[in-house]
Amino acid sequence: MKTAMTIAGSDSSGGAGIQADIKTMTMNGVYAMSAITALTAQNTTGVFDVLEVTPDFLHSQIKANVTDIFPDAVKTGMVSSSALIECISNCVKEFKLKNLIVDPVMVATSGAKLISEQAVETLKTKLLPLADLITPNIPEAECLVDNRIKILTSDDMEKAAKMIYEEFGCNVLVKGGHQINEASDYLYGYDSQGNSISTWYKGRRIENSNTHGTGCTLSSAIAANVAKGQNLNDAVKNAKEYISGALEAMLNLGKGSGPLMHNYKLFN
Repeated sequence: MKTAMTIAGSDSSGGAGIQADIKTMTMNGVYAMSAITALTAQNTTGVFDVLEVTPDFLHSQIKANVTDIFPDAVKTGMVSSSALIECISNCVKEFKLKNLIVDPVMVATSGAKLISEQAVETLKTKLLPLADLITPNIPEAECLVDNRIKILTSDDMEKAAKMIYEEFGCNVLVKGGHQINEASDYLYGYDSQGNSISTWYKGRRIENSNTHGTGCTLSSAIAANVAKGQNLNDAVKNAKEYISGALEAMLNLGKGSGPLMHNYKLFN
């Protein structure tokens, strides 16, 4: 069986973070492992408390995993401190981790900053250059190009993706969401054979306000597909199909923006 590891925070309510990643990876046919960056007390209405792990403990988790069950792909999610980001980048090099998918969780879709400016700079200089793919949303993509472009159209998404690739040397999937083009995403970069990639993935419009954990789910599904040997185009296409199915299942839990139905395939 192919394997994947998620390095991210825990969501006590199970809709995002480590829990969403493990559910997604499992439902997409790989064995899932985790290294937890932080514990959170949260639910569908908000985050109420956070307990971050130390860099040494994060290193211990990653080392324990990779020296026993080496992952075929690695996904990172929200990492809020420079020290933890640096720890992850050092582990990527120390253990020669491959197929690194980085969800650069920096800015909420509301526009609110989620990590410090220092941590953003560490992410840019230490981790993104090691990534095989990064998956920013619109505000994050703008942040990655230092707000040199305001992304308002599909053309702007393409320009930003090319700027990000040129800056960090990693493939980039800019997620459009409902802000611009009804959940269509744009992938730009180069495959392992050096062939250029410039692909739009048109999303189906799904009227579902329960979208907690969609970013975590998409990046984890891509990581699982890459771990199984799919090329990047197919990995993203199939991940988009999976997340569409999880949204279309119309799970309705909690008082706020609820989680996706990660296990919807079990009920088809």
